[in-house]
Amino acid sequence: MHFHAAPPASSRPTLQVTVRLFAQYAELLEREQVVLSFAGPATVAQAVARLRQELPHGERLPERPLVAVNLRHVSADQPLADGDELALLPPLAGG
Repeated sequence: MHFHAAPPASSRPTLQVTVRLFAQYAELLEREQVVLSFAGPATVAQAVARLRQELPHGERLPERPLVAVNLRHVSADQPLADGDELALLPPLAGG
């Protein structure tokens, strides 16, 4: 009898999120989209922290940008689910 052991949970991402960047954020990071993988549960705040730490010029992103998950405005403590789309929305100028 043969079986294949699954890799340890720590080496297997359980959560993948597509981050969409708009306007000045896309220009700042020189990309419009980033895919983040997490080994366990994650929140919007954790995703933003990863972007700020891991991407070139990421430290220029605000710590608490306006965000939406799956086209719905949410707060930084919003849990993320596998396959979610997280959008970082720059402030709008009025006039």
